[in-house]
Amino acid sequence: MAMAVCRLSDSLVDELLQVAAEVGSSTVCDAKVAAALDKADGLSRFADAFAFPTLHLEGENACEDGRQAVYLCGNSLGLMPHKAREYVNEELEAWAKSGVRGHHEGKRAWLWINERVTDGAARLVGAKPIEVEVMNSLTMNLHVMMAPFYRPTATRYKIMYEAKAFPSDSYAFASQVRMAGFDPADALIAVAPRDGEYTLRTEDIEAAIAEAGDSLALVCFSGIQYYTGQLFDMPAITRAGHAVGAKVGFDLAHAVGNVELRLHDWGVDFAAWCHYKYCNSGPGAIAGAFIHEKYAHDAELHRMAGWWGHNKAERFLMEPEFVPDPGAAGFQVSNPPVLQTVAVEASLEIFDEATLPALRAKALRLTMFLELALESALGSDHVLSLQFTKPVEAVHAALEAAGVYCDVRKPDVMRIAPVPLYNSFSDVLRFVELLAAAVKSEADV
Repeated sequence: MAMAVCRLSDSLVDELLQVAAEVGSSTVCDAKVAAALDKADGLSRFADAFAFPTLHLEGENACEDGRQAVYLCGNSLGLMPHKAREYVNEELEAWAKSGVRGHHEGKRAWLWINERVTDGAARLVGAKPIEVEVMNSLTMNLHVMMAPFYRPTATRYKIMYEAKAFPSDSYAFASQVRMAGFDPADALIAVAPRDGEYTLRTEDIEAAIAEAGDSLALVCFSGIQYYTGQLFDMPAITRAGHAVGAKVGFDLAHAVGNVELRLHDWGVDFAAWCHYKYCNSGPGAIAGAFIHEKYAHDAELHRMAGWWGHNKAERFLMEPEFVPDPGAAGFQVSNPPVLQTVAVEASLEIFDEATLPALRAKALRLTMFLELALESALGSDHVLSLQFTKPVEAVHAALEAAGVYCDVRKPDVMRIAPVPLYNSFSDVLRFVELLAAAVKSEADV
């Protein structure tokens, strides 16, 4: 098994080794170390806010039937906050009791339901409320954002993104250049890592942007690469794109709720994200979009207009001329789905209480603990997304049979995502122990 290098911080290593020494262990791969870290974890109480899958195991694992799963798949679908069920049920009850009057009365008047989540979503991405709207789905929001920010000319028409981007992004880029009359083979630039490397160097991205120069209309990278887990230097990419006159946007699917973002301060033109991964808002949850404040009052900006983006003070006058609401709200197309929106509300309340700086600090400790435990258990000194030389499906199946939730991306990568809101150091240790057993089992076959 090979793994991409991701040494986070020597100080974190020293901190974890110090804990191991204090409990009398020579390695962090020890239940005593995990227990000590869990005891000191000021965020551990938030796990009680979530519903965990319950195991129903068979065969040699049957003795653990009913045990809580080790859920390390928040990068794909976050766990359900108990509040989400409560809030959704409240709106179902409001619908049952009030019918259409629910738009104007009750605990959450539906006409203004999006305003209940705007401020919280803005805090998650480091934005002003006028710059953020919760709407649509992620890929749809990329299309909505490219209407104003991909305005190709005969000479400036290219889009740059990272190679092996999430396929939906590359599909969206290709469709946009085709609609503009260009050939994707010419108009799309996918920047790949150097030979033998797994991740992109920031200087290589900057050099590629400079080389493309004034042929570049749009730069749109992921905030965090979905396959490798690389956190891109978004401020540097934004500066480089703007330096050649391009617009710059980001797909924040794996970044929002995971790392601290400063979209306004970085000067990013636009961004789009989903809320069903680290933001724990349910499968297919309504997504989010950011448009920088400098565009907030530009009524001439090209857009895919719809009635919910019309000036809300006059929306129900049903006038034929579109007058956009200022900021991101003016890019709404239809009224937001209430049940999905209140699920986002339930999640954002948890983030406000836990705070992103505290969550990020724990996330780094969890990840470093995972790295060190893997080194100890498997004898490797390279850790990030796990890339297997053995059949990854067989290892994954063994983990699933033992009650571990994680996911596989073909051909040979397993993604592991300890989430600081609900995962413990003991969860991580149990995963490492089960992974080591599964890898050994495959080696013995």
